[in-house]
Amino acid sequence: MIQVKAFICNPFSENTYILYDETGECVIVDPGMYSGEEQNKVAAFIRAEKLEPVRLINTHCHIDHVLGNKFVSETYGLLPQFNEGELPVLESVSAYAAPMGIRYELSPLPEVFLPRAGTLAFGKSELELIFAPGHSPAHLCFYDRSGNILIGGDVLFYRSIGRTDLPGGNYNQLISSIKEKLFMLPDDCIVYPGHGTETNIGAEKMHNPFL
Repeated sequence: MIQVKAFICNPFSENTYILYDETGECVIVDPGMYSGEEQNKVAAFIRAEKLEPVRLINTHCHIDHVLGNKFVSETYGLLPQFNEGELPVLESVSAYAAPMGIRYELSPLPEVFLPRAGTLAFGKSELELIFAPGHSPAHLCFYDRSGNILIGGDVLFYRSIGRTDLPGGNYNQLISSIKEKLFMLPDDCIVYPGHGTETNIGAEKMHNPFL
């Protein structure tokens, strides 16, 4: 069964996740570590739990979700994996980081891209890929069917949704992704978002003012 550990990182209060199971293999999702302290906390947890990172995956490639890509790559020998449609988003980060006052260490590029549908495995676990664009052009969510949890990135939040005013954003597309993809999941599915506290699908159907 997949366990989830969250770390709040960087000036954007982004949620970095470590997913791991009983084998000790783990996946690092959206590493946003910005400071040395944030890097140390993540690395210390991995050491303390005796975990072996085997994948680095990004839901999407906005700056706050990739600030730790280089650190993870250099520390654990992993290249990021995301959908190929996010490549222009990643490549644009270096152009706007400095004007925002953000120090950005250039992320390595994938050798393998994730498809729009399918699964990825680690340990004894499997994550289903859910293509959910709108906040960004090729955003992926990762669903653990056995544990009924969703790593949702910046698509759906507690009583909110992802912003769509950034390049590649599309409001109508985002709403369709939520209603046609995420709202097909069970109501008691726990959603771990890219920012803020976790929620569940049923609560957002009932109470999200944007939906």
